[in-house]
Amino acid sequence: MTTQTKAPPSFRRNSSITIDRSSLLNLIGVFVDPLICIFSLYVLVFFKESELTPPYLILSLLMFAISFPGDVQLHLALPTKIKHILFDWIVKVGLLAFFGYASRYLEFFDSDVLIAWFWVAPTSQIAAHLLVRQLAPSILKLQGETKNAVVVGINAQSLELATRLQDDPYSNVKITGFFDDRGASRVTHPFERSILGKISDLPLYVNQNKVPLIYLSIPMSSQPRIMALLDGLRDTTASIYFVPDIFVTDLIQGRLSTVAGLPVVAVCESPFTGFNGVIKRGSDIILSLLILALIAPIMLIIAVWIKLSSPGPIIFQQRRYGLDGKEIIVYKFRSMTVTEDGPNVPQAQKNDKRITPLGAFLRKTSLDELPQFINVLQGKMSVVGPRPHAVAHNEQYRKLIDGYMVRHKVKPGITGWAQVNGYRGETEVLDKMKKRIDYDLDYLRNWTLRLDLFIVLKTLQVLVKDRHAY
Repeated sequence: MTTQTKAPPSFRRNSSITIDRSSLLNLIGVFVDPLICIFSLYVLVFFKESELTPPYLILSLLMFAISFPGDVQLHLALPTKIKHILFDWIVKVGLLAFFGYASRYLEFFDSDVLIAWFWVAPTSQIAAHLLVRQLAPSILKLQGETKNAVVVGINAQSLELATRLQDDPYSNVKITGFFDDRGASRVTHPFERSILGKISDLPLYVNQNKVPLIYLSIPMSSQPRIMALLDGLRDTTASIYFVPDIFVTDLIQGRLSTVAGLPVVAVCESPFTGFNGVIKRGSDIILSLLILALIAPIMLIIAVWIKLSSPGPIIFQQRRYGLDGKEIIVYKFRSMTVTEDGPNVPQAQKNDKRITPLGAFLRKTSLDELPQFINVLQGKMSVVGPRPHAVAHNEQYRKLIDGYMVRHKVKPGITGWAQVNGYRGETEVLDKMKKRIDYDLDYLRNWTLRLDLFIVLKTLQVLVKDRHAY
């Protein structure tokens, strides 16, 4: 019989964690877009039909579901934010129109109301965001006067925190100084004159100056030191925040979460977990089905042309690394006289003698990639994601580039962030491949459905004028 070991009380009592949502400005940002979209619809419906019928109620619920949560994004320039609003609105309307047409529910709505809503809603959103920006200083004052804060420890993350708070016009926190055991002569940074004393001086300073906020930026390895400092601060009323040193590392989808009630921090995670994964897979299926329906005649013509122009298979199958580094088979129209898939596969180069005349055209226009939409339907690839490399190339570059394999936290894509930023085709020098990987990792950090759709549209533009693919 085994005895279950209980966690020490000091550990168990801190077994839950919450995400801070106390900012009134953030709360307004979460609701402003969905509520404005719904309110503008209701106004038009009452103006036209005098009552809210069930179809419009269902439409408003759907709009709230795909609009929530919103974000005022005050750090963005106003023209950029307006572009985001218009782009997001067109995407939402496009999705609703597609499903409405496919299900034939569009006939339950008045066309005049829908047409007016198409223009009124985004205009109202822009007006609401302008109003929020104008009222932001007043909203911040509702949360109280500017709070003074001190930072314990001088290092990369504490300086970054201080810089961001200093540069943020909507922050109500002011860093008044630092506490560090190093003398001012040993510290070279813009805040060196703000050293208020040694760490041991902190409790007395906080009590005497009624400091409301303290940010602890001490390495996690210094646990005894941290516990001693916290014990010294128990006689104060200051709010204490810990700034962990892991946030100076290259986080991929870094976020706070809980596992069985215990706080954990994601350091490297896929952006497509939970509901985001459903959105990503749903958009892949819809886009690939629509595109395959449009390009089916083109694919048939290319297949016949390849068969008549040179000996060999129509479809070239090559092993690539997919999600989590597992091997998958990727389809392409054959563009070479060879079908290499061994341990040593030379990259295609300019004037490569292996490329057929038709293959040169297919590679230049990326028409050789069209069969990969079938890979997308199979769930092996995505429409947008890091481009898959041959297994031989993966094994080569994973030894040369730090973080190379992190790009395999998501499914490979037919097009990607690196490709629309000029890193398409041959990477004849290591620096080019490093740049490509930098863009791939940037995509993982910042994924949104808006970014995916932007990359798809940007890809069409790149294909017209790109000179790097052969």
